[in-house]
Amino acid sequence: MQKNDELILKIEDMGVDGAGIGKSDGMTFFVKDAVIGDVVRAKIIKLKKTYGYARLMELLEASADRVEPNCPYYRQCGGCQIQALSYEKQLEFKENKVRNNLERIGGFTKIPMEPIVGMDEPYHYRNKAQFPVGTDKEGHIVTGFYAGRTHTIIPNRDCALGLPVNREILDIVIDFMEKYHVSAYDEKTGKGLVRHVLIRCGFSSQEKMVCLIINGKSLPHGEKLVEALRKIDGMTSISLNCNTERTNVILGRKTRTVLGPGVIEDTLAGVPLRMGVHEFYQVNTPAAETLYAKAREYAGLKETDFLLDLYCGMGTIGLSMLPDCLRLVGVEVVPQAVDGAKQTAARLGLDADRADFRCQDAGAAAAQLAAEGARPDVIVVDPPRKGCDEAALTAIAEMAPRTVVMVSCNAATAARDTKWLTEHGYKAVEVQPVDLFPRTRHVETVVLLSKGEIDSKKVRV
Repeated sequence: MQKNDELILKIEDMGVDGAGIGKSDGMTFFVKDAVIGDVVRAKIIKLKKTYGYARLMELLEASADRVEPNCPYYRQCGGCQIQALSYEKQLEFKENKVRNNLERIGGFTKIPMEPIVGMDEPYHYRNKAQFPVGTDKEGHIVTGFYAGRTHTIIPNRDCALGLPVNREILDIVIDFMEKYHVSAYDEKTGKGLVRHVLIRCGFSSQEKMVCLIINGKSLPHGEKLVEALRKIDGMTSISLNCNTERTNVILGRKTRTVLGPGVIEDTLAGVPLRMGVHEFYQVNTPAAETLYAKAREYAGLKETDFLLDLYCGMGTIGLSMLPDCLRLVGVEVVPQAVDGAKQTAARLGLDADRADFRCQDAGAAAAQLAAEGARPDVIVVDPPRKGCDEAALTAIAEMAPRTVVMVSCNAATAARDTKWLTEHGYKAVEVQPVDLFPRTRHVETVVLLSKGEIDSKKVRV
């Protein structure tokens, strides 16, 4: 076999990134956009010793689980890797993904896992979108999303995962740019003005925010754009973010508000929040509430308990659990998130004795707390994709809380960290996958670990 050879493949499995898997002459091939049960004609694009990658050229026989995607751009866009698979099978794929990681990485032979929780409406769930702005070959302004592994914009103002208002906002922005001859940014030359349009919406409040990321300090005729956008129902804040650097990072350091307070409000898991341009916030509010409710259930807090929330972000998980316990300490390395958590606590009438948020690296903070003799009853961790630092895990083991609740966006690192904790005195009691990102390969996982028996659960490992 060699590059550009064509093969007929029966797709028998799917990889962790959502690509279909087929075999030919003992070689395993990964085929993007193919789903389990398909028979495809595919062209080899890269070969390794025992596996390769192939491009889907023709669908010869469609799987019984293949569906017509809602978005005509799903193959070009890098956002929805498994949209062509029925939602039932998407959930099965994600559940298997979590289980396989627990087996292969965690080393668990009996999986303490509940069935994945999906969504009733797995489209139009994203409360935030960032649209790059550019020009097409004819010089027309376009917005959309980057094609997979490229910075080529696929024009699309109506993402099937985003909210319907996104199109209305993008129509107004593009009409404004064309009318007043405002240029789009060109990554190759570093010239042009408008780089991205960021849109954020509150699911409960219905408040809306628009931020234009620009390659400059001001937007010519910007008052005309504000005048048009403010007519949208719920438009609360409009701002300009300055990013003049040659970088792939979307947001620059300085943001100037041109309408409203610079934030929108929303409620998540009973916690009232204010979000600006920079703050991290779960993009799927309904599914995040399911996720946080499960974490709260697993925590099993008592009214005299001390709760430690590591990698706490804006403090939402810890604050949602605070009615169940006596004291909360939250740790987060991002200053804006810590400021937001403190402001939320203040609005709730909580002083630092009840809810204390600290801007520190999670591992360093956990080690410091352990050295000071802190003994939390429950620790919640919600780390980034790379998982928990070993320093944080070591400190958790030293502080020896009766319960650890792990919320993870990466099933592989969740399995790794769960294994570490089970090797240091904990039992994995239960695992709950939650589909926070329908139509994509991503899945959230909540893991309950305990020092002893938990009456309401059966220890299965």
